[in-house]
Amino acid sequence: MKSGKISAARVMKYIVLGLIVIFIVLMMLFMSGSSRPFEEVKDAVEGSLDPEELTAQDSARLKRDLGLNAADYSGVVYYSAESNISASEVLLVKVRRDDQIQPVLDAVEQRRESRMNDFEDYLPEQAGLIAGARQSVRGTYIFYAVSPKADDYLAAFGSSL
Repeated sequence: MKSGKISAARVMKYIVLGLIVIFIVLMMLFMSGSSRPFEEVKDAVEGSLDPEELTAQDSARLKRDLGLNAADYSGVVYYSAESNISASEVLLVKVRRDDQIQPVLDAVEQRRESRMNDFEDYLPEQAGLIAGARQSVRGTYIFYAVSPKADDYLAAFGSSL
């Protein structure tokens, strides 16, 4: 009888150990960065974007809207709506160093708050899009999207890594 209890305890120990290993592997897969080149990730994200909703913007617009200098990063893609009554925008940044991540996230948060203040009183549906914005940091990649299709754009980003 005693050997049965030891056997069950031993089995449980291995089951728990296996679950811990699976958890660690999954965490490493989902939280790690990517070794894929920026151009590949950029192409995957751009391929998912709606060209009727978003237009590619230059580095001057990126500087004006977010206060970020594109030359400071390994790669930057910024799309926004041409219309002033649309809050839609998508940003993809590949930082050179880990210490650049937080300043980019701070700029995105500041932009989000500013846009929310702009839209909340006169275009509540656009404010709702801003509130539902999607953001992801995977290794050295930062992704941010405000759009009715933000979930699709985020999925394209995630699968491109």
